[in-house]
Amino acid sequence: MVNSVPFATDAWIKRLGDECNKSKAYREAAKNWEGDIYFIVELEGLEQEPIYMYMDLYHGQCREAFIPEDYNAMDPEFRISGSLKVWRAIAQKKMDPVKALLTRQLSLKGNMAKVMKNARAANELVNCTTMFETEFPNELTG
Repeated sequence: MVNSVPFATDAWIKRLGDECNKSKAYREAAKNWEGDIYFIVELEGLEQEPIYMYMDLYHGQCREAFIPEDYNAMDPEFRISGSLKVWRAIAQKKMDPVKALLTRQLSLKGNMAKVMKNARAANELVNCTTMFETEFPNELTG
């Protein structure tokens, strides 16, 4: 895939932030959302630390998106973690993100009621991942 962006990289999370900022549907769905988030990708079976992707989402806009050098230096309002397999299914729209939370395929640290109240915003955020091609390796290394 020539123009694809590798998943769980700084380039990928920045691209997602850019797509959110271009999306009228996301802007409308998330107009009442305030909160920063860590999306944590757990790498099953690999001797590797999880990958933390940070997004600062504020009233339908992404103010920042990056992979922090030291994830302990930040304390976002929400931490959503899951396996690479689950994140891949969500990004490919094969799994609903709210359903993944409710079935504990994703785990949430933060206010679940706030997330549920803004389920449409979560779905539009996922829709933004389909605005560009993502390269999903079978395993992430290095």
